[in-house]
Amino acid sequence: MREDFRDERVYAQVRADEWLWARAKAMGLSRRRLLGLLAAGAGAAAAGLGQLARGRTARAAPATDLVVKPTPPEWFNDFGSNKEMRWEVMYNRGYEVPKELFFVRDHSRTARVDQAAWRLRVEGSGVAHPQEFTYDDILGLPSVSVMRFVECAGNGRSFFEAAYGKRAQGGQWHLGAIGVAEWTGVPLREVLDRCGLQRTARDVMPEGVDELKVRRPMPISKAIADDTLLVYAMNGQILPPDHGFPLRMLVPGWVGVANTKWVGRIEVSDEPLFSPWNTDNYVLIGPDYDPDPPSKGPRLTSQVVKSAFELAWDGEVTAGRRLLRGRSWSGQGKITKVEVSLNSGKTWQTANLREPNIAQAWVRWDLAWNATPGHYGLIARATDERGNTQPLRVPFNEQGYLYGGIVSHPVSVT
Repeated sequence: MREDFRDERVYAQVRADEWLWARAKAMGLSRRRLLGLLAAGAGAAAAGLGQLARGRTARAAPATDLVVKPTPPEWFNDFGSNKEMRWEVMYNRGYEVPKELFFVRDHSRTARVDQAAWRLRVEGSGVAHPQEFTYDDILGLPSVSVMRFVECAGNGRSFFEAAYGKRAQGGQWHLGAIGVAEWTGVPLREVLDRCGLQRTARDVMPEGVDELKVRRPMPISKAIADDTLLVYAMNGQILPPDHGFPLRMLVPGWVGVANTKWVGRIEVSDEPLFSPWNTDNYVLIGPDYDPDPPSKGPRLTSQVVKSAFELAWDGEVTAGRRLLRGRSWSGQGKITKVEVSLNSGKTWQTANLREPNIAQAWVRWDLAWNATPGHYGLIARATDERGNTQPLRVPFNEQGYLYGGIVSHPVSVT
C-alpha cells in the first residue's frame, strides 16, 4: 500500500529512510552492513554514516541528538524533533521570546552546517546571472532588523479533536508553536537583484540543506517585500542551529514552513514552482475544501488570528487577585481588540492591550481577575485591524492546519 504522505510524520519518516539508503549506497555501504548498524541501534547507523560523510556541508546527527539546545520539560513539551514552548514561561517576560525558549519545528532533525563550506546558490530561469554567495558575502550586504512571529501551520492542531472528536494528523500542538523575535538579515530582494532578477520571474523557492531538503515556493511579490529576509541573527545574536544557522528565511505572516531553515539554494523561475510542501503537505484537505491541482487542496499562506494565556495548561493558581496575561497575533495585521471570558463564554470583558503592538508579531494583554476557588475554562478572542475575529471553531482539515477558533483554557483555583 502506498504511504499516506498527507500525514507529516509518515512523510518525514519515509523521506528520512530514503535518504539513509541513498547515502549508504553512495558511500559503498552494503545493505547487509547498514542493516547491521540499524540492528545495533539507529544512533549507531547514523554515527557510522556520519563518519563516512565527514566534510559534508550538513552531517548526519545521532538519532538521540535531534536538536542542539537544551529543551528541559519545564520549558517545553517534547514531540521528538519538535519542541513546544510552555506558555507559562512567558509570564513576566518581555515582548520577544528568548532563543532558549523559542519553539523548535524540524521535519527531521536540526542540520549541522559547516559555515566555511556552506554556500548560497541562486539560480533558475528567473535570474540573468546565477551566483554563489559565501557567509561573509551575505554579512556584507545591506541589512535590516524586524520584529515578527514565526508560527507552525499546525499550531493549535490538538483542538480539532476537542471540536470534532477526531484527531488531525501530525504533532498535537496546543498553542506553543509560535515565537516572536527580532530577526536581522538581508532583504531577499537585495540578493535577487544582484543576480539579475528578470521581469518575467514568477516564483521563488528557497531550499534547505537539511536531510529532506525542505523547500516551498512563494510568489515574486512576497519574495521582494521589504521584510522578507535572509536571516543570520536572532535577538541580536548569531542564528542558533535549531533556528536555521547559517541562514534562514523570514516570510512574515506566512505559515512556518515558508520560513525555510538552513537555506543553501534559491530557485527563481519564470514558471510556477511546486514541491511536496505545497502540493501534498501544507494544504487544506477535508470535506469543506476542494482540490487545487496540482495541490490536493488550497495552499496555505497567511496565518490566522489566535490568542493564548500565559498560564500552564490545566494548571493551578492560588486564590486571590491576580493579573491574567496573554498574547494575541494575526498574520494579516495588528490586533485591535482582545476580549476575555472568565466563565466559559457567558460574559466577556475587554482586556488592556500593552505596547508595543506590532503587525505580524503580537500584542501582550492583561486583565485583573479576583480568582475564587473552582475549575475554570478561560477564553480569549482577538480581532485584527482587518476585522478578522476568532470564530467558535473552524472547519476540520486532515492535517490539522490553521486552528484559529477560540480555545477554552482549563485552570483550577485553589
